[in-house]
Amino acid sequence: MSLCSDVSVEDVSDELEILGWYHYDLSRHAAEALLLSNGTDGSYLLRNSNEGPGCFALSVRAKDSVKHFHVTRKDNSYVFGFNKFSTLQDFINHFANQPLVGSDTGTLLVLRSPYPWRVEEPSIYESVRVHTAMQTGRTENDLVATAQSLGTKEGYLVKQGGIVKNWKQRWFTLNRYELKYFKDKMGDEPIRTLDLRSCSAVQFDYSQDRVNCFCLVFPERTFYLCAKTGVEADEWIKILRWKMTQIKKGR
Repeated sequence: MSLCSDVSVEDVSDELEILGWYHYDLSRHAAEALLLSNGTDGSYLLRNSNEGPGCFALSVRAKDSVKHFHVTRKDNSYVFGFNKFSTLQDFINHFANQPLVGSDTGTLLVLRSPYPWRVEEPSIYESVRVHTAMQTGRTENDLVATAQSLGTKEGYLVKQGGIVKNWKQRWFTLNRYELKYFKDKMGDEPIRTLDLRSCSAVQFDYSQDRVNCFCLVFPERTFYLCAKTGVEADEWIKILRWKMTQIKKGR
């Protein structure tokens, strides 16, 4: 069982809501892309960890790499290693005056500047171009100008029909708040465009007699899609949820 599983989200929501550098469900990959492309040495942000409620990850840029540290909310305190802090501000004040535990390369990390989440997607998120295979430790020189932007995705998915419940392969593209699907990759005009601002949920689906399926819930219809692999389905779900998070922040 996760050490964070018994912590209520409501216990920390008030402080997090006013924390300008808390990025909610931003993924590890996205955090690295943002900090490497737009941050500086010592830029940092806080995001949710996939270990459960009350578990967070502090992502910090150290020159040409990004390091991630676990922060846990437990017994009304924030636990980092052997240290406990009553508030996140106390945590930051402490490590602004002394370096974090050095990384495996011996680099000392100092928290210098928070990376805010209140940025416009067109100027920051959509313009961050990063190789899809980018991993921790790569430098800015590894950013590929011709790669897809961070906020876009495309690929083949198998979609269930709306009236006739058959399954057909379609080419999907995600750009800003629009998820479009075409007959195939060479199609010029989309068969349909889905506006994610009207989508209420994106999640794995186990109701269909198929594997690697997920669904998008809209007021008028639920769309069922299947990927070739579970990893690919998870990637689609994560980026779609991230998009929806950005939409909610902009309201």
